[in-house]
Amino acid sequence: MKTIKKKKSVYEIVTQKIIEQLENKVIPWKQPWNTQGFWPCNLISKRPYHGINVFLLAIQGYNNSYWVTYKQARENGGYVKKGEKSTIVVYWNFIEVPKKKDEIFKNESIEDIEDKEVIPFLRYYNVFNISQIEGLGSLIPEEESKQINFNPIKKCEDILKKYKDKPEIKFEGTRCFYNPAKDFVNIVDPDRFDSPELYYATFFHELIHSTGHKNRLNRKIRDNFNDMGEYGMEELVAEMGTSFLCNIAGISGETIDNTVGYIDGWLKQIRKNPKIVVFAASKAQKAVDYILGYKGV
Repeated sequence: MKTIKKKKSVYEIVTQKIIEQLENKVIPWKQPWNTQGFWPCNLISKRPYHGINVFLLAIQGYNNSYWVTYKQARENGGYVKKGEKSTIVVYWNFIEVPKKKDEIFKNESIEDIEDKEVIPFLRYYNVFNISQIEGLGSLIPEEESKQINFNPIKKCEDILKKYKDKPEIKFEGTRCFYNPAKDFVNIVDPDRFDSPELYYATFFHELIHSTGHKNRLNRKIRDNFNDMGEYGMEELVAEMGTSFLCNIAGISGETIDNTVGYIDGWLKQIRKNPKIVVFAASKAQKAVDYILGYKGV
């Protein structure tokens, strides 16, 4: 007998997408940089998206805030690039249904009785970022020139220069991460951070991760941290290494709250195995020494 696969509800689809981001150390609603100018909206209607849609679209990491449906793209002469995947957008729909008899007769006055009620239910449709579309031409607004307010910190820049075989550095989209499979670090434009200190702390964090690459210190890191123990150790290494580098650069006071908050989520593991902290500190020191080019013990 053929098993009929139950279709996921919209709630399950949305929840799964958020969980996937959290498992990949991305907290969709909290980040130390702003996304001003990246508020997602529909290219054709110019209407901004709201609610959970802001997070669902922002976490895709595109460096453009405009989205269209497949139909909108086709109607305006555009087409989706080969291999591109859509993103869901949710909305509320409403239907009128008859009230149950016992609910009708709860009314005190016969004149107030209504035999129907409105039920909201969640629906979704698919959209594409205009970076995934070709052929829209003049419909795409020109990017506004950005006012750069970022002031580099010399000691931090000196640390970055010392990392001789660092991975490729990209400044794309609205996400900061290290990709071990392709060996590159992606950082949001520095002028979008709340402060230069948070920019460098975030940069240091991803660079510490990169030292674990098989051609460097060969730590056990992966693209997707499904193993919470493995994830916890690597994150602890990255955060400790970040703290060491921030101290060396003299910016630890401005970033310590973020570091402590990140580690706090893994305290249960640390309490279960006190050795974790010692092991992580040792690995973090090796990562820092590698970045700085130290050859000592």
